[in-house]
Amino acid sequence: MSEVPEGAPSVRLDLLGQRFPAPKWWKVAALDDVALILDSYREPVNNKERQQRIDGKGVSELFPYYGATGQVDYIDDYKLDGKYVLLGEDGAPFLEPEKAKAYIVEGKVWVNNHAHILSPRINPDFFCYYLNSADYAPVVTGTTRLKLNQRAMRRIAIAVPPLSEQRRIVAKVEELFSELDKGLESLKTARAQLKTYRQSLLKAAFEGRLTEQWRRDNADKLESADQLLQRIREEREARYEQQLEEWKAALAEWEETGKTSRKPRKPSALKNYESQSTYHLPSLPESWLWVTLSELIESAKNGLYKPSSQYGSGCEIVRIDDFYDGVLREEGEFKKVRADVEEAQGYSIQKSDLLVNRVNSIEYLGKTGLVQDRHAGMLFESNMMRLRFLPDLIDPKLYSTYLSTRQGRSEVTRNAKHAVNQASINQTDVLSAQVPILSKAESAVLLKYLDSRFSRIKHLEQEIDAAIGRSSTLRQSILKRAFEGKLVPQDPDDEPASRLLERIRQEQADTPKPGRRRRKAEASA
Repeated sequence: MSEVPEGAPSVRLDLLGQRFPAPKWWKVAALDDVALILDSYREPVNNKERQQRIDGKGVSELFPYYGATGQVDYIDDYKLDGKYVLLGEDGAPFLEPEKAKAYIVEGKVWVNNHAHILSPRINPDFFCYYLNSADYAPVVTGTTRLKLNQRAMRRIAIAVPPLSEQRRIVAKVEELFSELDKGLESLKTARAQLKTYRQSLLKAAFEGRLTEQWRRDNADKLESADQLLQRIREEREARYEQQLEEWKAALAEWEETGKTSRKPRKPSALKNYESQSTYHLPSLPESWLWVTLSELIESAKNGLYKPSSQYGSGCEIVRIDDFYDGVLREEGEFKKVRADVEEAQGYSIQKSDLLVNRVNSIEYLGKTGLVQDRHAGMLFESNMMRLRFLPDLIDPKLYSTYLSTRQGRSEVTRNAKHAVNQASINQTDVLSAQVPILSKAESAVLLKYLDSRFSRIKHLEQEIDAAIGRSSTLRQSILKRAFEGKLVPQDPDDEPASRLLERIRQEQADTPKPGRRRRKAEASA
């Protein structure tokens, strides 16, 4: 055997505008020349009928039902029995190089009308890899849902090496992909371990273990949670009294001006929820205390509801997709909604407000987002609530962080109401959740420590994600070299590709074309 020299002479083929290099000892043919197309055996069956057909049947009585990108369901019969390559007709990611457009199925199968059924006369694995590395831009049609019709598919150019070389290419590709898969699995494991470490770090933080030494060093100047809580209550009472005075002044002005505008609404005092049993919560340091969230906030308000027809222009509005893990996104444009002056004032957010998701799937219910300068003045949607703290006494970031822990999320969703595909919580659920209170000085130390660790975790996650992205690119590079004839050595004793194609042509000529009649069939190769 001899290695392929770099820059070896190549031939080019132009089918449907596709031009690509192929080694001189390879041949190039249209897909229709190297594969039997069995689309006449496709038959779609809707969800309802499939369900009726599989109800009451055991696993041994069912067969896989395939679509554009993989198995869709099961069904109680099969149309084909053998080894086939399925290539998406519509709904496949044709213009995303790293994603598969074709896949192999074996055994008794049923295929719907979203995938082409191909029985290759060359090595099926080679054929499938080749289809997953092809450029489909010249052959697909449509915009939002791309389609590869049969006429275009038949003329896709396939570079065909000798059959023995096909097997060597497949073996080498699978060897390299296996190594990549092992590396990818290690990267995913590392990423999962970082998430576990993050939660462990948060758990230690809110059990007081991370700042234990700091408390010892500052015991003589440490404000207790009871002292802080008393100051919060006094401040809240003072603010409420100020709101009452402002309301009385606005009411008097409203009466003097003839009551022509909307009557000012009397402010209502925020209800405090008593602490429940803490048996299910971890022990806290002596200077900390479990309290209900209602004790720590100035106000709580549900968001603004607007029909979809009111979106498109107006005020920027925060939606539930705009935040996760305690952080509102800083980049990109936010949706806009039309709102009157009163709505804009009542539903605007300011720096240090905390948004809590109150309607979502249970996985994301209760997630939080802390408002930064970038978001001040935006509105917030009805599927979330706004909590406003007393930032001079409480750092809202501490509770944004705490509610992102497993324990914190569990507290606010403890009494969630479940419905089909979603769950919900109300203000009572959130405000009665128990949270730890500690001095603002210790909060600052704790948050600084967490920020430092989280920054390192984020950096490592970015490195892992970049490595995963490189893995995908490397797969494409391996396939590119494979189909340029540069991945495996050549063997002059291989049967020439020209002879292989001639034999396939003869076999195709001797094989009756599949008819339109729906029937079970076995692959002939």
